[in-house]
Amino acid sequence: MFTLRNIIRVAVLTPVVVILLTIGWYQQTIDHTKNLPGNTISHPPNDAFIIAGYFVSWGIYERGFNIVDLKADKLSHILYAFANVNEDGSIVLGANKTVDGVVDPWKEKDKDLHGNFKQLALLKQKNRHLKVSLSIGGSKFSSFTATPEIRSRFVKTAMQLLQDLGLDGIDIDWEFPKDSTDADNYVMLLKEMRAAMDEYQRDHDPTDQNFLLSVAMPCGPENYRILKLGEMAHYVDIFYLMAYDLAGEWDQEIGHQSNLYGGPLNVDQAITYFQNEGGVPSKKIVMGMPLYGRGFSNTDGKVGSSYSSVPKGSWERGTFDYKDLPREGAMEFVDEDRVASWSYDESKQEFVTYDTPAVTRLKCEYIKDKQLGGAMFWELTADNSKDESRSLLDVVFASLGDKLDRIENHIRFPLSKYENLLH
Repeated sequence: MFTLRNIIRVAVLTPVVVILLTIGWYQQTIDHTKNLPGNTISHPPNDAFIIAGYFVSWGIYERGFNIVDLKADKLSHILYAFANVNEDGSIVLGANKTVDGVVDPWKEKDKDLHGNFKQLALLKQKNRHLKVSLSIGGSKFSSFTATPEIRSRFVKTAMQLLQDLGLDGIDIDWEFPKDSTDADNYVMLLKEMRAAMDEYQRDHDPTDQNFLLSVAMPCGPENYRILKLGEMAHYVDIFYLMAYDLAGEWDQEIGHQSNLYGGPLNVDQAITYFQNEGGVPSKKIVMGMPLYGRGFSNTDGKVGSSYSSVPKGSWERGTFDYKDLPREGAMEFVDEDRVASWSYDESKQEFVTYDTPAVTRLKCEYIKDKQLGGAMFWELTADNSKDESRSLLDVVFASLGDKLDRIENHIRFPLSKYENLLH
C-alpha cells in the first residue's frame, strides 16, 4: 500500500539510483576503451630511469664502432650526433671523412633508407624500448633563432628528418646562448618545435606516444644562469646535463673534470640550481657522465697544482678514451668525499681526471637519492667493451637497469619517403 511517505521516498531515491547506475556504466565504458587496441599508453613508473648515450657518426670510420656494437639491451635512449644547421635554418646531416675525400651521396633513385639510420631502424624493431633522437649542434643558433621565418625552416626540416629517418625525437645542443635575447629565442624555438611534434603525432602517428624533445645543457654557472629553464621545461622532455669538462687545458691548474662535490665547480651545484632556481622537475634532469679523461703533464698530481702541457691523448690533444685508462704505469685514485677519480703516473708526472666504476656507482646512488631522470654518456665508442667490470655502461645498468625506462619507441612512419621503413 502506497503511503505519502513511500511516494516521497521513491521520488527522492529514483534519480539517485539512476545517477549511480549511469556513473557505473560510464566507468565500465572508460575501462573497456582503455583496453582497446591502439588506446593503451604505456607510461613509465615514477622510479623508471633513462640510460642514454651519444653515438657519434664518425665512430664507424675512425674507431670501428658500428650500430651493431651498441648494447641496446642496456640503453633506453640513443642520441645520434650530429646534424648541423645552415645559415638559413635548414638542417643537414654531417659529412664523414671518406677515403677519396668525396662524400658518398644518397642514391636519388633508390627509395630505401641506408647506412646508420637503416641499422638504427632495425635495432629499434628488435628492441622496442630503445628510443633514437637526432642531436643537432652547431654554432649558428644565435643568428637563426632570432628570425621567425628561419626558426620555422629549422622546425620544418627537423620534422622532415624525424619522419623520414624513423626517429623518436630531436635533441638540441646549443653551446651556448650568450645573453637574455638568446635565452628568449631558445624558448621560442622549443615552443615551436614542441608544437610541430605534437601536431605530427596527433595527425600522422598511429600510436598515442609523444615524440621526445631534449636539450644538452651546460654545467657552468656562467652559461646555465642565462637560460630561462622554467619556461624551457614547459616544452622539453629531457634536460641532458653535460656534467663534465669542469676542468681542462683552458685552466691554469689541474682539477677534476666531473666531480660531484667540492671545488669551484661541481655537478651537484648545477643540479641543485636546475631543480631550485631553474624550476626544472627532477625527473627531467639526466646526469651526463664522461667516457673519456682529460690529461695534464708535468705536474705533481695534486688538484690545484700547476702543469706545463697536456699529453697527446687517444685521438686529440689532452683527451683519452676511457677504455685506454688508466694508462700503463699509472695508479688509480678515488676521492669519495668529492665523488671524483683520477690516475697519476709519478714517472711521467701525468695526471688524468675521469670517472671510474667506483665513482660511477656513487653517482648512480646520487641519481636515485635526488630522484633524477637517469644517466647519459658522452660518448659510447669510448667505453671499455672488453671488460664488463670496467664498462661504465654496465656499471650504470647494474645500478639502474632493473627500472630502465621501457616506454615503446616509434617504428611506423607513414610519411617517410623511404619505403623500407614500416609504413
